[in-house]
Amino acid sequence: MIPTRIALISEHASPLAQSGSVDCGGQNVYVAHVARQLAARGWLVDVFSRRDSAAQPEVIEWLPGVRVVNVPAGPARCIPKEELLPYVDDFADWMQYFMRRQALSYDVIHANFFMSAWIGLQLRRAFGIPLVVTFHALGRVRREHQREADRFPDSRFAMEQAAMDEADAIVAECPEDLADMRRLYGVDPWRVHVVPCGFDSHEFRPLSRRHSRMLLDMPAGEFSVLQLGRMVPRKGVDTVVESIAALRDRHNIRAALYVVGGNTHEPDPVATPEIARLSQIAHDLGIRHQVHFVGQRDRDELAHYYCATNVFVTTPWYEPFGITPVEAMACSRPVIGAEVGGIGFSVVDGETGFLVPPRDPLAVAHCLARLYHDPALAGSMGLAGHARAEACFTWAKVADELIAVYTAVAQSADAGAFDEQAPVDTLVAPSSAPMSMGI
Repeated sequence: MIPTRIALISEHASPLAQSGSVDCGGQNVYVAHVARQLAARGWLVDVFSRRDSAAQPEVIEWLPGVRVVNVPAGPARCIPKEELLPYVDDFADWMQYFMRRQALSYDVIHANFFMSAWIGLQLRRAFGIPLVVTFHALGRVRREHQREADRFPDSRFAMEQAAMDEADAIVAECPEDLADMRRLYGVDPWRVHVVPCGFDSHEFRPLSRRHSRMLLDMPAGEFSVLQLGRMVPRKGVDTVVESIAALRDRHNIRAALYVVGGNTHEPDPVATPEIARLSQIAHDLGIRHQVHFVGQRDRDELAHYYCATNVFVTTPWYEPFGITPVEAMACSRPVIGAEVGGIGFSVVDGETGFLVPPRDPLAVAHCLARLYHDPALAGSMGLAGHARAEACFTWAKVADELIAVYTAVAQSADAGAFDEQAPVDTLVAPSSAPMSMGI
């Protein structure tokens, strides 16, 4: 069987969400672009995400061939993903109700994140639909790095283990992701397919630095550094801020740091507490005037930020993949990245940028000084990064690899997935009350 209809489950990360807010990052981008690419190939795509506003309609016809279905699970307001576990069974029950009500038959389900994987398991058990899972982050890895700051309960581990054991296929985003699955969950590596994240060449491409600086009102001659992404502590933006001070103190180089991200268009330390913390660090280091908090920006503006600056720096404590380094490379910018997770896979040390240990501002400052003193090296790294991004990380390539996974699981699935489908006139909408997890 060649599959043509898919349900993408992304319980907390809607493709319609604004980039850069606390729970809006790489997963939102991933789901949005996978949906677009599948629809462009003639697939019918339904993306299921939790309704977080009473104003959202049940179904949004987002793009030709793509619907976003806003699932009424829990209060219709924004809730941190760490607080969504009580509503995952409601989400699964409502999806079953929706599918039966509309007499929908999906060829494959692709669940994103562990809560979506748990929902997908309920659908697989109910309808026999093959299930593919991309975790985007692993609970046991998160616990290793965040320890008491990890607000997910231990029940996450059992949910992930169930998905590892029962899903028809698992997608790892980089070799280290696969290694963590084997080390911490004992997954069968033959069931895991390494498929990276990607970038859109229409969104991210080399642009004139001079023109981009004019558009963004940046000084023409400054040495500037970009940090872009979600504003949460694990992203390690404090390391980048500290590297700017080290660059001044140890290398006598004054650089400007632009920090793009947050929960509001204008940088607001109340709405985004991480901005307040980082501002205090910059103040204490005496570099407050060198660090510019930009706030949240639309995706069509981001290429100009990448291209306006000299180098992109990303130093998270851990990172399952990390789309922003790939986007920076697509814009022909050298990348300094912490050698964690997918960054160590996408960035080639000494060729497309530099890899450094996490939480090491002195190492970042040393690499920044090399690029400052050797513009030719920075230029050659940018060109090499662009070539690598185009060869390995386009969304079209990612979609082709995912389709191969979908096709394999669909062809091996049992026929008659909807034999147990209930008649439409007997259906009762599920209660909106929280349910137990049933683990």
